[in-house]
Amino acid sequence: MTTLTLPELAKKMAGIDFAMLQTHTASGEIAGRPMSNNGDVDYDGDSYFFAFDSADMVGEIERDPKVALSFTGSKGLLGKPPLFVAVEGHATLSRDRATLQAHWVPDLERWFEQGVDTPGIVLIQVKATRIHYWSGEDDGEIRL
Repeated sequence: MTTLTLPELAKKMAGIDFAMLQTHTASGEIAGRPMSNNGDVDYDGDSYFFAFDSADMVGEIERDPKVALSFTGSKGLLGKPPLFVAVEGHATLSRDRATLQAHWVPDLERWFEQGVDTPGIVLIQVKATRIHYWSGEDDGEIRL
């Protein structure tokens, strides 16, 4: 087991844009879907994702804010396995225009045509409480 600091892990995670966001459905099942962090990859334990208020995951987060994220890096050098990161955390929802604007990137207009003024837009923030990582023979855990 290795011991990475959060900044060291963040460096290894640079460039990983997509994560699987897992929530709990009303019946207690686990639901997952891919989400882009829109290039906001300076990881400090918080992840941000835009969604529509009408999405099932938004209601699921309102019922139970305990969520999980899983990240997978590209294949390592010389056939070494990629970096895998599992995050446990709590999600919050924001509809505050200034908060939305702080995490907005122009590429999002593909889905949210009116930018941060798109009706029903919401920002999901996942604040990590536990991070486990694997990279080849190295693995470790960071608690926040």
